[in-house]
Amino acid sequence: MAKITASVYTSHVPAIGAALDLGKTQEPYWQPVFKGYEYSKQWLKGNKPDVIFLVFNDHATAFSLEMIPTFAIGTAAQYQPADEGWGPRPVPVVQGHPDLAGHIAQSVIQQDFDLTIVNKMDVDHGLTVPLSLMCGEQDPLQGAWPCPVIPFAVNVVQYPVPSGQRCFNLGQAIRKAVESYDEDLNVQIWGTGGMSHQLQGPRAGLINKEFDKMFLDKLIADPLAAAAIPHIDYVREAGSEGIELVMWLIARGAMSDIQDGKVTGPAPKLKHRFYHVPASNTAVGHAILENQ
Repeated sequence: MAKITASVYTSHVPAIGAALDLGKTQEPYWQPVFKGYEYSKQWLKGNKPDVIFLVFNDHATAFSLEMIPTFAIGTAAQYQPADEGWGPRPVPVVQGHPDLAGHIAQSVIQQDFDLTIVNKMDVDHGLTVPLSLMCGEQDPLQGAWPCPVIPFAVNVVQYPVPSGQRCFNLGQAIRKAVESYDEDLNVQIWGTGGMSHQLQGPRAGLINKEFDKMFLDKLIADPLAAAAIPHIDYVREAGSEGIELVMWLIARGAMSDIQDGKVTGPAPKLKHRFYHVPASNTAVGHAILENQ
């Protein structure tokens, strides 16, 4: 059967993609950010998955105010990098895994989670920046990402948004779906977005280091407490865009120590943890957990 072996958590700041694409990674401002991912790139080379299930949010690229799915799974064979107003990022086309994606959709919907099935979708920085951070720069014409990717988009842009608890529960359903797939696949699940930031209004530029580090602590060592954080706490403490952190809970809920909403197995092994302020006007957080 297929199995989730590890989870990766990372911010997906669009300015990080711009720094990569414009050759600014060694500039003093950006160097500390990219240094935090040096270990991660080597780790991924030594732990290459067969498929990445990548949880992200669309930034009004694939979806608009005309249609906003709460949870949407990509089932296409490939996904083009999106033009977000200044041209597509110079990165390879993302190859999908329609068979596994279709199986996950079937299984998760039968577990009473409503998913939107997306057969055509361009993917924006929410998906391509994490790939660049973890995989390194790729030639858009001759290069390719290390493996197929299943995009899983979560609405954290237009209210109402899903709670952290629902996202955590959804992660458990995704793991069950993966484990019922009749092929020996090594699957990683990535939760992206965050950490604390606000892009508009009187609190624009808000960064809350204390909240971010508390969230990382709980995500790693007390995931049930992390899942129980109410929506208003994200908004109050982490800014309006800090709600993106609920997507990390999907990845954490998919780890093998969580069964039926309880911690029943050995805790995953923390392989790497990184936090840096700022990158643009955002706090950057990152962690890697391996199942035991």
